[in-house]
Amino acid sequence: MPTSKSFKISLKRDNLFLRVSKGHFATNHSHTNYYIDVTTHKARLSEARAIAEELCPFYNVSTIVDTILCLEGTEVIGTCLANALTSAGFINMNAHQTIYVVTPERTSGGQLLLRENLIPMVKGKHVLILSALITSGSTADSAIDAVNYYGGIVTGVSAIFANKTECNGYPVQAVFNSNHLPDYASYLACECPMCKEGIKIDALVNAFGYSKL
Repeated sequence: MPTSKSFKISLKRDNLFLRVSKGHFATNHSHTNYYIDVTTHKARLSEARAIAEELCPFYNVSTIVDTILCLEGTEVIGTCLANALTSAGFINMNAHQTIYVVTPERTSGGQLLLRENLIPMVKGKHVLILSALITSGSTADSAIDAVNYYGGIVTGVSAIFANKTECNGYPVQAVFNSNHLPDYASYLACECPMCKEGIKIDALVNAFGYSKL
C-alpha cells in the first residue's frame, strides 16, 4: 500500500473488505485523500464473485440487462455478475437470451471507443455500466455518453466503491460507499487543500494501481 496509514473496511460478509490508504494522491482527474485498492477485487475470482453477489440484488426482476460494459479492468467481476444475473432469471431482450460482457477502448483524448464488431452488443441493448471506482464521476459520465452514442440504453451504473449517488441522472449502486468512508474527499487539482498546505503527493494512481513519488 502507498502509505503506512492503511486499513481495511469490512462488510458483514467475511470474505469481502475494502483496502484503503489515507494520504495525498493524484489521479488524471483529481486529487484525493484516500487511495482505494481494488486490485484483488478485480483479479481474484472469489472476491470478484463476492462483489457480483453484492451488486446483483440492486437489479430486480424488472431490470433488463443485455450487456455489461466493463470499465477499469472489471471484466472478471462483470463475468461473475452476468452469471449471477442469468442464474437469478433476470430479463434479457436480445435474441440470444444471454448477457454480453464487453470492454471499450479509450482514445488518447479520453473518449471511449467501441470497434465495429462490438457495437451490435450495445446498439439497441440495455447496458449496465460497471466501474471499479466512481469518485469524480468523469469515467462513468464518459461511459454513459458512449452507450448513448452507440445507440444503447443505460439501465444502471454500478461500482465497487462510489462516493456519488448518481451520474448524469442515473443512480449509482455500489458495494462500498461514502457511508463506509465518510471523510473521503476528491478535489480538482487547482482546488486541492492538501496542495495549498504544501503536503506532498504520496503517489500517482489510476485504474492499474499506484506509483509512489
